[in-house]
Amino acid sequence: MQDEASFDFIVTGAGSAGCAVAGRLSEDGRFRVLLLEAGPRDTNPWIHIPLGYHKTYTNPRINWMFDSEPEPELNNRVMYQPRGKVLGGTSSINGMVYMRGNAADYDEWRQRGCEGWDYDSVLPYFKRAEDQERGADDYHGIGGPLRVSDHRWQPTLARAMHDAAVEAGIPANPDFNGARQEGVGYYQTTIGHARRWSSAKAYLSGARQRQNLTIVTNAHATRVLIEEGRAAGVEYHTLAGLRSARATREVIVSGGVYGSPQLLMLSGLGPAAHLRQHGIAVLRDMPGVGAHLQDHFNTYVAYRCAQPVTMNDLVISFRHRLVAAAKYALGRTGPLASMGLFVGALIRSDQRLERPDLQINMFAWAVKERTRAGIVPQPFSAFGLSPVHLRPDGRGTVRLKSPDPLAAPEIRFNFLKSAYDFEALIQGMHICREIARQPALKPFVVEEILPGPQIVSDADLKADIRARGVSNLHPVGTCRMGREADAVVDPQLRVHGIDGLRVADASIMPSIIAGNTNAPTIMIGEKCADMVRAAVR
Repeated sequence: MQDEASFDFIVTGAGSAGCAVAGRLSEDGRFRVLLLEAGPRDTNPWIHIPLGYHKTYTNPRINWMFDSEPEPELNNRVMYQPRGKVLGGTSSINGMVYMRGNAADYDEWRQRGCEGWDYDSVLPYFKRAEDQERGADDYHGIGGPLRVSDHRWQPTLARAMHDAAVEAGIPANPDFNGARQEGVGYYQTTIGHARRWSSAKAYLSGARQRQNLTIVTNAHATRVLIEEGRAAGVEYHTLAGLRSARATREVIVSGGVYGSPQLLMLSGLGPAAHLRQHGIAVLRDMPGVGAHLQDHFNTYVAYRCAQPVTMNDLVISFRHRLVAAAKYALGRTGPLASMGLFVGALIRSDQRLERPDLQINMFAWAVKERTRAGIVPQPFSAFGLSPVHLRPDGRGTVRLKSPDPLAAPEIRFNFLKSAYDFEALIQGMHICREIARQPALKPFVVEEILPGPQIVSDADLKADIRARGVSNLHPVGTCRMGREADAVVDPQLRVHGIDGLRVADASIMPSIIAGNTNAPTIMIGEKCADMVRAAVR
């Protein structure tokens, strides 16, 4: 492709939403589409083996490996932020849980002025994207590009965790994405035929041969070219130097919650004083660009296991690894066909709340630490119960550290800024301990190893959360949708004040949803493509 090649649409970022946008816009052959991805193709074999995601967690070839600034409420600890730098984006390195969020989350978006984003309006896009292993019903679709499946394999520990939660008083729920979200159940995954089903696998596998779709990897978008108030193209960095391409219709920015606001600011769209500080000419003063960063926050309770049935046993036993490899190679089953997270519970920390604000993840493994240096597992059989706070009060920012477009952005979360943020997590830890005390888990629990039985009072639990709690890696909101003065995009995902420019990824969420964010981000890509096509009919 030569400089100044022309396309109808340019999509920057081949992540969860970007792949969906480019795949859908190119499928009927009417439009010439350019998809730019800063990372390489998704050829790393560990991407496609479900349990291999721990291998991609700290791989700089396919992972941006961002760090936050020190967090004041977390003893000034830095929060590591793995994000996908590869075709498929973070859907190529995430934990593959298929979770849409609570229906009321989307109704709240509509109540905040985002017409067309209530649950009844977004449900058709979830269904359209989905190829549900269980079949079609009022809430699920078949024949879509995204495989959604139950676990092919799960340890006996998974059933015990599920049954213990029921014994603790949490009602069973066979489908978190169905009629109700609250309860305990088995997670579904974005795995197909025991292989990761990333957004790239879903939307690009059958599209690569289309003559009207050009996919360029190792192409880092550095600036949206804006002429007379309209997005006219994109400048991007390649191994051979700077290149540019023209868009005759629209540019769709899908760089993710960190990349999208960074690109807009580099293009002159953002808080004016901040842009001038970095020597960037201000095309439009937009205080909301990079504001309203939200993320779920979690801690965990870990237990030594009495039986060698955890993922930790793969690390400490060569024989276990050999058996697991054989099971996967011969029958696409065993631990490698899973991601170690089988059971979860969506609950309320306070029964006066209208909908769940806690997600209890029940892991068939336990770690000593999880940092940019890697995941360090406990050196013995162990498992963990992790309360995730789904409705945090804290709000953060994404800002430029430098006008260099290849530099990492500045990330500040401002976690645990309210008493409620702490209270919900403390209640979550009490609930985890209650689950572990139930008869169903008695054959597995030897002792609590983290935070330890000596950590009992709320004050001690609060101190432990400050010391061990981490980002749950579900950041959203930095180019939020709405009609407020500091909203970045309107309900059609068009950037306020700039023609021919949209944002489509998790950054547009006006408030964080209750659950994992990959499926909602793919839905955003599906809906964006529909709105773009409708605008050019």
